[in-house]
Amino acid sequence: MRIIFMGTPDYAAPTLKALHAAGHEIVAVYSQPPRPAGRRGLEVLPSPVHRTAESLDIPVFTPKSLKNEEQQAAFRALNADAAVVVAYGLILPKTILDAPRLGAWNGHASLLPRWRGAAPIQRAIMAGDAETGVMIMKMDEGLDTGPVALTETVEISRDMTTGQLHDLLAAMTARLMVDAMTRLETGGLPVTSQSEDGVTYAAKISKTETRVDFSRTAQQVHDHVRGLAPSPGAWFELQTDDRAERVKLLSTAVVDVATKGEAPGTVLDGELTIACGEGAVRLLSLQKAGGKPLAAKDFLRGTPVAPGTVIG
Repeated sequence: MRIIFMGTPDYAAPTLKALHAAGHEIVAVYSQPPRPAGRRGLEVLPSPVHRTAESLDIPVFTPKSLKNEEQQAAFRALNADAAVVVAYGLILPKTILDAPRLGAWNGHASLLPRWRGAAPIQRAIMAGDAETGVMIMKMDEGLDTGPVALTETVEISRDMTTGQLHDLLAAMTARLMVDAMTRLETGGLPVTSQSEDGVTYAAKISKTETRVDFSRTAQQVHDHVRGLAPSPGAWFELQTDDRAERVKLLSTAVVDVATKGEAPGTVLDGELTIACGEGAVRLLSLQKAGGKPLAAKDFLRGTPVAPGTVIG
């Protein structure tokens, strides 16, 4: 089929590659405009999907909006059979959704209607969900409200991070979307309306919620950390040399240790076991600003943290 692919981050690139490898004619790729990158933002880099499209010799368009008539006319002129959308990042007006002959199809990383929105992978882990998955849906004007065609589920293991789940679901999305387009081409892709029961929204992760709150239960702290790992990363403040230093927390473990009524955030031993509002967690991997990730024992060699210290 003639397909327009619309996506931006690393998550979407495997789907573009898979559709191309399956023999579909990708007539154009739409992606977010190049953004400042690097530590100082002095470099401007195209998105991962943009770079993937260039490597496949597919023309790329990076409009800031698709709401004006000129952009919509250019989109229609591509005469696509279908549009495939994976983590594109722009709202698509009805004129865009209706332009392809067979509609626009989205690969979404959750079990809709749970976790509609921008950050379904992070939110599922942070909430302690036991499973998630991928759904292929026909897009409508709502926020991830369209009818669903295909679904595949996966277990979220106790210690799985967002990074690990991201890679798993990206590969799953690619496989499922190729299947969906094959069925669509032959007319065998029926859809089912989403339930309105159990709707939740996966808001974009804000900077204000990345700080670790040790007053929560140990399991909640653990889920918070793994839900933000490896990026943007949960963090806490550690008082060192008369100043508060921010430390990123990359992995933890819930441990069966008596806290003896210690205040949340109190270091309980020489292994960086930390009292929580209920239970305790052990810090396994940490990273100072500008430093590399370190196992707890290596971190302690350079930054001793005595039992009784309160962090947070």
